[in-house]
Amino acid sequence: MATAIPVLPEPQARALASAYAAAVSVRRWRGAAVLVTIILLALVSGYLAHVRPVTLVTNIGNFGSFIVRTIPDFSSGNLLADMRAWYWNFPAWLGLLGQTILIAYLGTLMGAVAAFALCFVASANLARSRWSRVGARRLLEFCRTVPDIVFALIFVIAFGLGPMAGVFALAIHTTGALGKLFAEVVENIDMKPVEGLQATGASWIQTVRYGVLPQVAPGFASYALLRFEINVRGAGVMGFVGAGGIGQEFLVAIRNFYYSDVSAILLMIIATVIVIDLVTEQVRHRLIGFEGAR
Repeated sequence: MATAIPVLPEPQARALASAYAAAVSVRRWRGAAVLVTIILLALVSGYLAHVRPVTLVTNIGNFGSFIVRTIPDFSSGNLLADMRAWYWNFPAWLGLLGQTILIAYLGTLMGAVAAFALCFVASANLARSRWSRVGARRLLEFCRTVPDIVFALIFVIAFGLGPMAGVFALAIHTTGALGKLFAEVVENIDMKPVEGLQATGASWIQTVRYGVLPQVAPGFASYALLRFEINVRGAGVMGFVGAGGIGQEFLVAIRNFYYSDVSAILLMIIATVIVIDLVTEQVRHRLIGFEGAR
């Protein structure tokens, strides 16, 4: 049986079409205004930061020439010997690279534990009081606002040269970064299990343990692994201020213009980060149930 489709009267249809066109026009003007504002802010920021396209184009060759100088000369008839000469200090560099990874691991572990302890207090839906939430939030902001290299320099002055300064610096910065991410994960949970536990008289700790933790555990682990990748790169810079790892050897090579050593160490760092990224990516995908990792 055919169903008749009602047709609006012509004046009403024109009014609705005009209202729709006006709404679309307003949205387009708003989008254009936002885009223009972003472009203007970018231009002003570039001007104040002395970003000059002409200078970039003029001096881009210096960057390329430096990269070319770091590549050693290889001969087809003596390739193996050239590779050995390029990585002449491989055992020592490998040991320092391993130290860098351990610094990143320990700093990530300590920071993740501290962030785990603070995130529930810092979340709006679980905080017992407004003041405890504000205090936890401000503490996390302080930890992640101060650059980790500054923390490393302070700890080097306090405790002397060595990996311990790098571990503590990464741990503090990781606490601030992961604490915010963990708190946002907690704030996005389903509150029905929490309300059910509270209705049965469960304590705050029991509510977190049985109503919140099962929901947030995969997200916490995923963010912690991601932070470990970031900390491996960060730990590689800690050696610049004497906080251990391969960064100090890398800085020595740059300062003394040991070009082949610069490229050798840099390639080791890049390869390590790639391997860690691939491994942790698979682990993260399995934790969150991503089908592409299977």
